[in-house]
Amino acid sequence: MSMVPHHLIDIVHPSEDYSAGTFFDDARRVTQDVLDRGRVPVVTGGTGLYLRWFMYGKPDVPRSSVEIASSVRSELAGLQWEDAVELLVQAGDPKARDLDMNNWVRLSRRLEIIRSSGSPPSAFTLPYSSFQDTKLTDSPMDCQAKELDYDFLCIFLACPRVELYRSIDLRCEEMLADTGRGLLSEASWLLDIGLHSASRAMGYSASRAIGYRQTMEYLLHCRQNGGSSSPQEFLEFLTKFQQTSRNFSKRQMTWFRNEKIYQWVDASQPFEAIVQFICDAYNGVEAMVVPESLEMKRESCVHKSNDLKTYCSENRVFLGDEDCRHVLDWIRRTQGK
Repeated sequence: MSMVPHHLIDIVHPSEDYSAGTFFDDARRVTQDVLDRGRVPVVTGGTGLYLRWFMYGKPDVPRSSVEIASSVRSELAGLQWEDAVELLVQAGDPKARDLDMNNWVRLSRRLEIIRSSGSPPSAFTLPYSSFQDTKLTDSPMDCQAKELDYDFLCIFLACPRVELYRSIDLRCEEMLADTGRGLLSEASWLLDIGLHSASRAMGYSASRAIGYRQTMEYLLHCRQNGGSSSPQEFLEFLTKFQQTSRNFSKRQMTWFRNEKIYQWVDASQPFEAIVQFICDAYNGVEAMVVPESLEMKRESCVHKSNDLKTYCSENRVFLGDEDCRHVLDWIRRTQGK
């Protein structure tokens, strides 16, 4: 990271909300700053909605005031999920029934929009939808970048399903193995400053992110037990963390398969070949067509309904009780509060 300037890292406190709309404002500002300096911004990440808004623009939905947000929290306080959904439906949003169960962040935001404007979210035009309806065909090359605010070169790095799952599982293990600077210490600090993953008031804060949420729940359980955890409890937490991450990858794949502006590249191919293709495509050395050796077919990454049920995780770091010892020792030293 020292070789290339990075932006939008550590810009808000973990307790603060950070939404797609806020990201749009911050990312567009930084993008223009990079361009004004004669440089090329490289936008990386995997949050589909954030990237969609960044490219196509954000909807003209009114921002919620502090007063409205507080009022909505009061309205929803003490309600069960089904009752809250019915409240939103009665307020004028019949699509509330389509929300994922217990997605209080989305439900609260939809009610805030109604209380702020008198209209449901569906009443506002989405720039992405308008572009899809009039501009985009089945080929990413038919997406006229000049009609967007910037000339985008969009690459989606994918890999075979089982290889992806193995990579996710290993990454989850690595995030927990380093107790000094890894996920465990960060989650512990979030608990220390008063955040809790189960709180509806946390909104879009870091405590609701995949990994942080599961780790905070596990550490809270350890604290309630006086800083104690068995190897079995730790491995069960690790399994839950891995499974949640794999489930999220399934939703990501579904999202990006519907984003026609991306060229899909097989990330399992040699790194040098992938970099060369991206550089050549950017510099216009040849037509923006992924060579057959690098192309990843979208349909090959389809996550079938039974894939996650039949897949068997194989840990490579935490193989048994002895491999968990340093983590359990750290928990005894730090979580017996």
